[in-house]
Amino acid sequence: MSKVYGGSALNLGHTAQDSRAAVDRNRKLFARAVVTNRTNERRGRSSQDWPLITSRQIHSDIVHCISKVPRHPIAGDGLITRAPGILLSVLTADCLPIIVVDTRQRAVGVFHAGWRGTLKRIVEKGVGEMRKHFGSRTSDLKAAIGPGIRACCYQVGPEVKEAFEARFDYGHSLFRETKESDEVRQKYPLLFMTARAPGHSELPKKIFLNLAEANRSQLIDAGVSAKNIFDLDHCTSCRPDLFFSHRAEKGITGRMMAAVGIRAREV
Repeated sequence: MSKVYGGSALNLGHTAQDSRAAVDRNRKLFARAVVTNRTNERRGRSSQDWPLITSRQIHSDIVHCISKVPRHPIAGDGLITRAPGILLSVLTADCLPIIVVDTRQRAVGVFHAGWRGTLKRIVEKGVGEMRKHFGSRTSDLKAAIGPGIRACCYQVGPEVKEAFEARFDYGHSLFRETKESDEVRQKYPLLFMTARAPGHSELPKKIFLNLAEANRSQLIDAGVSAKNIFDLDHCTSCRPDLFFSHRAEKGITGRMMAAVGIRAREV
């Protein structure tokens, strides 16, 4: 466990504050818990450790098709496979983890979607890569959107809003704006008088992005049925007591991990 972040947090990212040895131990515990087969346990069989595949995440639209453990480090923000016995994973601490499963072809993918990756259509391209490599039919795909910063807390700059509106027809609907409240302006309005009509300077606006809805829309555009998209709807920034949040904890935080794999067919 990682005491550096308080208590016994299960930090799964190699961060500046935590030791590599602690993180490696945490990852082994995590992987073992994910792949534990309750049926085998009841039968007295032990679960084998699966290799945990990660990549250096660069907020890109790069998706790697994995058939075995890579010999060298890879960089990108999406991993797909239909090889059983390995775990594909992404790390997050506000960005969204998204898992896609092809129930017919027994193929899976996991994607790291921050605003930059979402703008580059990482999830939409990921579905396309599953169709290309595995012959996946979108009617067979199911997707899960995990914990991440939500529209209640994800404040962005106007340049992000402009970029999404230029790229997506529905871009405008992904944002909400609120005016900055200022008690001093309200109490002493004459201090803020300007020569510009209507006589007072404009209060700045806060802009919030609905990142989960942006990715849900991309999944639908890629052909995934809306009824097969499951959103956990947890905000990491609202609940730093439950999740790591880069924004809420001002950058001094650990990383969570989303992982997916395929069990070998039992004979």
